[in-house]
Amino acid sequence: MNLYVGLDVSSEKLDVCFLSDDDHLTILEEITLGNDMNGATAIKEKVIDFQETYDFHQVIIGMESTSMYSFHPAMFFNQDKELQTMNTLVTIENPFRIKQFSRMFDEDKTDRNDAFRIADFLRIQRFTTSPIKEEKYMALQRLTRTRYQLVKQLVRTKQHFLENLAYKCNTLTRELKELDGTTSVFSSSVMSLMTDDYSLDELAEMPLQDFVTLLQEKGKGRFKNPEALAKAIQRAITMSYRLGDIAQESIDIVLSVLVREIRALESSIKDLDKAIEQLVVVLPEYQCLTSIPGVGKVYAAGMIAEIGQIERFEDQTKLAKYAGLSWKVKQSGNYQSENTPLTKQGNRYFRYYLVEAANSVKRYLPEFQEFYLKKYKETPKHQHKRALVLTARKFTRLVDVLLRNHQLYTPPRSVIDK
Repeated sequence: MNLYVGLDVSSEKLDVCFLSDDDHLTILEEITLGNDMNGATAIKEKVIDFQETYDFHQVIIGMESTSMYSFHPAMFFNQDKELQTMNTLVTIENPFRIKQFSRMFDEDKTDRNDAFRIADFLRIQRFTTSPIKEEKYMALQRLTRTRYQLVKQLVRTKQHFLENLAYKCNTLTRELKELDGTTSVFSSSVMSLMTDDYSLDELAEMPLQDFVTLLQEKGKGRFKNPEALAKAIQRAITMSYRLGDIAQESIDIVLSVLVREIRALESSIKDLDKAIEQLVVVLPEYQCLTSIPGVGKVYAAGMIAEIGQIERFEDQTKLAKYAGLSWKVKQSGNYQSENTPLTKQGNRYFRYYLVEAANSVKRYLPEFQEFYLKKYKETPKHQHKRALVLTARKFTRLVDVLLRNHQLYTPPRSVIDK
């Protein structure tokens, strides 16, 4: 006989259901406690009391994944020494799975009912058996996820900057592109130039040599051909539309604010990169993943943070499913649908790093490049996205093998012979 403890977690409280799987499916107790140390300790003491009374074979404590709200209680129960002696398993479940299970029952949705259904879900033995991540992986995950969010924010801010820059000087981006990518509108020199006290007319009328000198001062002498850059900027200013004074002043203020935000975000990302590198270089998994050509420190750190201990997953199939890189089969009788959509119900951060890493790896490893091209040619629709996701699924197997065997990447013999 087992004890199933279902926790419905919120920011302030824990609704708990203690359920035994005896012949009558007995609810031993239902309580509501605070989501804090006192509440978690009270739940632990209840478990110990029930264990002394019924002598359960195993204790399973489960809750839905609710980000920071479920983190502390899960770590508390998983690391408690007394609970570990009682054959206790702690699991965090996908809320979607609990929701689908609860739909089978016609009942009100309350926190108490939710706690009971979580315990009931654990009872049918379909819960995740992987252990909670170790603290070092959770610490790395905080850093990598924050970096991911800041990068997305930086992209959005740059898009706003381009949008407003088009009002001020609508041909500048085009002119800079024609310089073979020697600089861009996001270079510190160009952004500074567009937000300084100079008006467009002053920049356009400035003697070329003076403009070159100004650019070299802002670029600290890094421009290889400052004269060509100066001509391109002046040409863009000359061909661009002009705004009225009131609109121009507003755009200048907006651009200045966005430039400050871009610089602050870039500085914050650099700080996070340093912290990530300091934490990840001591992990053996880091050496395994960075040994793959095309996998840099950012992708490696992101994957390690989301995977944690590879032993959490039985095999590479479970690892791929955790990332949402799995497809549902639709079959009935002699019919089997060719349309098998991606589930996308897994860890979106892990899926992002796998897909981005696979896109990089295929540029370096012929076997992944060949696989990508093969899948690309198989369908006329969504060719790149489909081929890239399938390549990421293949890449997942490589990641699983390297981490599970604690080995570095070695190219296939056919590649070595070449």
